[in-house]
Amino acid sequence: MVLARLLAARWAVVGVVIVLLLFLLAFGAGFVTPWDYATPDYGALRQPPSGTHWFGTNGVGQDVFAQTVRGLQKSLVIGLLVALFSTVLASLVGACAGYFGGWTDRLLMFLVDLMLVFPSFLVITIVSPRLKGAGWLAFVLLLALFNWMITARVVRSMTISLREREFVRAAQFMGVRPLRIISRHILPNVASFLIIDATIAVGGAVMSETALSYFGFGVKAPDVSLGTLLAAGTSEAPVFPWLFYFAAGLLVLFVLAVNLIGDGLRDALDPTSDAARRPRRSRARARATKKRTSA
Repeated sequence: MVLARLLAARWAVVGVVIVLLLFLLAFGAGFVTPWDYATPDYGALRQPPSGTHWFGTNGVGQDVFAQTVRGLQKSLVIGLLVALFSTVLASLVGACAGYFGGWTDRLLMFLVDLMLVFPSFLVITIVSPRLKGAGWLAFVLLLALFNWMITARVVRSMTISLREREFVRAAQFMGVRPLRIISRHILPNVASFLIIDATIAVGGAVMSETALSYFGFGVKAPDVSLGTLLAAGTSEAPVFPWLFYFAAGLLVLFVLAVNLIGDGLRDALDPTSDAARRPRRSRARARATKKRTSA
């Protein structure tokens, strides 16, 4: 039913197709191009797009297409992992705080409020340069650490209303352990919100990674991401536009597609939305047509 509602939303389908094509480009185009993102071609410095270098070359002769594909791949992986880690953390903290209540709720919500007070961008810019030897996975964990608090508050509110429902009370009377109740009864009932939030969080994480890498606090050389490519091409964009606009265009396209998917999922998972009523109206018209035909 949810799939039918999602497919009925045309812009959501467009978003899904765009995201699939971008993933295909990021993880499949490396097998097509003969150039490596770090290998320079000293005979072609700042060359415009051509049959040899599809997106042109930069100032040291590196193939911009290979670098853009590598940067897109890195940004997508970082965005997915940040969304995954932050959603899991938010769901666990919010569900435990809402279900147990009492001092557990107060302690966890104090932690959430404390994390909200910290200026995340400033903290990451201070800590990130000290993690040079830890690799980009440490950067992912650092981004996820400051990206879960609002979601945890929403999950807590939803859990407080769910813990009074009959199926939760029945599980408690049967002696089911609290963590099992949370995993089997609470979290599945907030899964629709978590799915939508995680989908939108991917786009937000990619934007955060791009902004931090743009200012030199994210992915480090010799590796590249969309943020490092934008930073390198900004000053040369008026004269050599291919150094900037290919990476910028893919970034805008991905974030737009993710937001379209998030809107479609929200409508598909909400039974009161127009997207939920359209399939029912279509089925009702089909039944009425069938009755008239048989009559």
